[in-house]
This record gives sequence, C-alpha cells and structure tokens, in this order.
Amino acid sequence: METGVPRYYHLDVEVSPERVGQVSRILAAHLSHWDLDNLVDPVRRGTEILLRAIDQHAPATTTSIEMWWNGQHLITAIGGGDRDLAPDEGLRACLADIAAMSDGWGCCATETGARIIWFSQRARAGQRVPLVPTAPSPHIRRMLRVPRAVPVPERAAEVPRTPVGAR
Repeated sequence: METGVPRYYHLDVEVSPERVGQVSRILAAHLSHWDLDNLVDPVRRGTEILLRAIDQHAPATTTSIEMWWNGQHLITAIGGGDRDLAPDEGLRACLADIAAMSDGWGCCATETGARIIWFSQRARAGQRVPLVPTAPSPHIRRMLRVPRAVPVPERAAEVPRTPVGAR
C-alpha cells in the first residue's frame, strides 16, 4: 500500500439496480490500482448500501461518487443534485449500516442545496507498507582527540594577527 501518495477519483453514474454492481467493480479496480486492496471490501459494501438507498428513496437518477486517499484515510462521498438525499427516516437503516462498517461518516449540503453522504476508512497500523531495513552506519573505529583549549582574548586589540600565508 502506498500510504504517502494522495489520490482522487470522480465518477458520475445513473443509479439503477443494474449499475450498483458495475459501480462497485469500477471502484474496486481503482482501489486495487492504488494498492489499497485491503479497503476494497468496506468501500464496496458502503457504496452498494448507499446506491441502493438512493435508488429507493431519491427521485434523481444521476449521482456523483468521489474517493480521496490522503495517505491515512480513504473518504468515499456519494451525492448529487437531489435535495431529498438526507438522513431521514427512509435512510436511517442505511446510515446505521454505514456507521457500523466505517471509521466515520456524515452528511452535508453543498452551496446549491445538494446533499452528500460520505464515509471514511482508515489504514490500520498492520496494513501499512513495511519499512525496509537499512544497513547500520559504520562506527568510527579510532577515537578523535579533544581539541586543545585556545585562550580567548579579553579585548579585540589583543587578538594576535596572523600574516597571510603564515599557516
């Protein structure tokens, strides 16, 4: 897994029962391409849950899906121009499932009044890229002598002048 490389992906899709599986496979392919195979299953489950809920509860058919990877968290956001996509009674069970399978989730509105539901997955400590062991640096075998103490003059006038090239 490449933990330090930020990634972004955007997909506009018309929501229908047939497209849910296709979108899930598309997102899985992008996560595999990003070397985030361990996040494929939770993202697929969360996306399928939200797309099915949107298909049942929202009249709009076009939805945008975005994924951001910042090196530690993958945030998946699903939303569109539909103002009816909100955490209401119809979506409560869907959002409970999202909350149970993700590290965080939320719902927000855009400037146009569209609703976005997002959830995040965090890279676990055991899933990071293993560190490559480095060879130890060679030790200094001989001991260096401590520099001699040089007396510091009290006034600048007492600084001994060394002629150029006398060293």
